[in-house]
Amino acid sequence: MSSTHASVDPSAPRGFPSAAVTVVSSQKVTLLALVALLVVAAVIDAPKEFLVLNALMTAFYLASTVYRVYLIDLSLRRHHEIVIAPDALLTPPDGEWPKYMVMVPLYKEADILPNLVAGLKRLDYPEDRLEIRLLVEADDEETMSAAEAMDLEPPFVVFPIPVSQPRTKPKACNVALQNCDAKYTVIYDAEDRPDPDQLKKAVIAFSTAPADVVCIQAKLNFYNPNQNILTRWFTAEYATWFDLCLPALDALQAPIPLGGTSNHFRMDLLRQLGGWDEYNVTEDCDLGLRLFVSGWKTRILDSTTWEQACPSIRYWIPQRSRWVKGYIQTYLVHMRSPLALTRKLGLINSIHFHLLIGGTPLCQLVNPFYWFLAVLWFTRNPQGLDVFFPGPVFVMAAICLFAGNFTFAYTCGIACVRRGFGHLAIYGLAMPLYWAMMSVAAWKGFLQLFFKPHHWEKTKHFGVEAEELQS
Repeated sequence: MSSTHASVDPSAPRGFPSAAVTVVSSQKVTLLALVALLVVAAVIDAPKEFLVLNALMTAFYLASTVYRVYLIDLSLRRHHEIVIAPDALLTPPDGEWPKYMVMVPLYKEADILPNLVAGLKRLDYPEDRLEIRLLVEADDEETMSAAEAMDLEPPFVVFPIPVSQPRTKPKACNVALQNCDAKYTVIYDAEDRPDPDQLKKAVIAFSTAPADVVCIQAKLNFYNPNQNILTRWFTAEYATWFDLCLPALDALQAPIPLGGTSNHFRMDLLRQLGGWDEYNVTEDCDLGLRLFVSGWKTRILDSTTWEQACPSIRYWIPQRSRWVKGYIQTYLVHMRSPLALTRKLGLINSIHFHLLIGGTPLCQLVNPFYWFLAVLWFTRNPQGLDVFFPGPVFVMAAICLFAGNFTFAYTCGIACVRRGFGHLAIYGLAMPLYWAMMSVAAWKGFLQLFFKPHHWEKTKHFGVEAEELQS
């Protein structure tokens, strides 16, 4: 794939397919035709239709399981992310550290603001080359008042975001891209505590990376893993995703779904890409894919930003449902022209796209149905159910149910050990309960696509004190 600037869309933020319209007319026609076909097939021979659908879905489950195991195994065998030696940070490239802009979108974050500022003050970067923009919605009087009362000095700047639709994080970030001459930019969330040397590491990484690397993604994990069982599971999930799966995608030079924070960009090329899709509620995932389609690459950096794991199911469910809704949005947006997308990505990278972006929410949505069948099979063994699981289908289903689930739970424990949270490894064995919660959130997010596709369910931050960081 060509990686020249000519492949980048230089238009304004509306110059790329957007989630402003979730499903376009051609997709509606296709979906309606598919539903009609399923109804007709059910009328003609419902048992046979269910058998075919079950076989297809089970085969997809197996492919998805093998794919995830492959990614994890690839990362466990060796490190693939960018590692910057401490000595390299002593001398800036080109004789001086380039200008850097940090963006921190805030909305109703007055309580956590002091901790945020304290954490960002720890950044080891020359203040005269740094600007930290606190992006505060103009009508968020509580946060604005709290920021003004702190009488912040440079490099901190309180940056009001005019009230307009949509009320989303990517909209605020697009506004913040204006009137800035920084060479690099990064996004942090309100509760983030990045490693102090992360900006310098990103600069060195950019200076030594090929010219087609536009984004450097740092790893994420949590500073409150021991708060309760939910934060322990959440930590195990993040360790698996950021320490195992993403580095493997990096090694394969595959599209990387960006995390919502700690993605470092070359400012000029980010503007050429048009910034973020303001209507996509996982704008990070969408931008990572759009960046790759445009001929650019993302690398993973061995530096951590510490976040707060949501400790309450009441707030975890909305956060997760937004993520699932955004993944589906991203999949639908980029699947408006499937053949064109395949030509741009290539066959192998198209498989990555379908298994990660499309397959992740699909499996979460279908999981409860198969769990119900498994419980029914073991407890009641109803007559006739085996008809829908002939030999090959039964073998695939058994591999997914037993080997697949055990492998994922086991590797969650390995990821915890590798991250330095070895005492959490035991909780990996209980991850199936966490996956059940993920399916509840997935259905909530899926249903919201029909009624509130652009509604941003904000994650609540509790302002708890960080535990001693482990790295």
